[in-house]
Amino acid sequence: MEREKKALKPRKGAKGSFAQRFYKQRYLMIMSLPFVIWCFIFSYLPMFGWIMAFQDFKLQRSLTESFFTAEWVGLQHFQELFRDERFYFALRNTLGMSILGITIGFVIPIVFAIMINELRNGLFKRTIQTISYLPHFISWVIAAGMISQMLSANGPVNDLLISAGVLDERVPFLGIGEMFWGIITVSDIWKEVGWNAIVFLAAITSVDTALYEAAEVDGAGRFRRIWHITLPSISNVIMVILIMNIGWLVNVGFERQMLLGSDQIRRWAEVLDIYVLRFGIGMGRYSYGTAIGIFRSSVSIILLYVANRLAKRSSGGGII
Repeated sequence: MEREKKALKPRKGAKGSFAQRFYKQRYLMIMSLPFVIWCFIFSYLPMFGWIMAFQDFKLQRSLTESFFTAEWVGLQHFQELFRDERFYFALRNTLGMSILGITIGFVIPIVFAIMINELRNGLFKRTIQTISYLPHFISWVIAAGMISQMLSANGPVNDLLISAGVLDERVPFLGIGEMFWGIITVSDIWKEVGWNAIVFLAAITSVDTALYEAAEVDGAGRFRRIWHITLPSISNVIMVILIMNIGWLVNVGFERQMLLGSDQIRRWAEVLDIYVLRFGIGMGRYSYGTAIGIFRSSVSIILLYVANRLAKRSSGGGII
């Protein structure tokens, strides 16, 4: 018995050394090498520039000379950042739009993917999918022009609401700051719902059909099958994408806000990216803009770590 137990135990180094494993997977390593180099050059190498956040960097005759001769100021730019009232307005707008996008814009693609999966007419299903994908390929410049025309005081939305008796007079929707977050959220949902649903639809199609057949034999209706089979089967995919979206909570972008916003509603439309462009790069304050970038990256890392830890504790799933 002892000899049999010893024989069943894996020997040390049974999987081979690192060099042996590397040689066996050499073709995969060669294929992945360009992507590793690309990631290092464009994602890790620029992090050396974070040193500018602690300098009084001013662009002179050459970038190298400016970088190595800049005066060291420590945390001065961070202190200035946290004393600026406009920064907190930009942070509020960024978080507000991101939270709306996660709570509403994250749920709708899941519901849409389930609805697409439940369609039985193949031609109608493919048609709906194609129509929902198309807005994703429209640039935000064109999309913003369409949205501005629709929501203008003389646009079709006002015409429809007045004819339906909802409004008594025309309303310039894009001129009302309190409505701007909702407009951005709805616009983003319209443009990206079909594209975002692709991942969830792919996860749904990988569910074993025998589970649905067994549930149908047991008398489960369509909603029961969705609740007890579809959603639990794709819960890991939902959790991973949710964690990634939480990590991007302070990186909402600037295209939509810049194209649809105006000076009239700046207090509601200005997000961190626009704040960096206007008061950092736009004014030649490169060190100040770098400090904002470090703040955003730090917050993203913390949010990603916390969300991943909570996901592991609650459901046992996570990214890493």
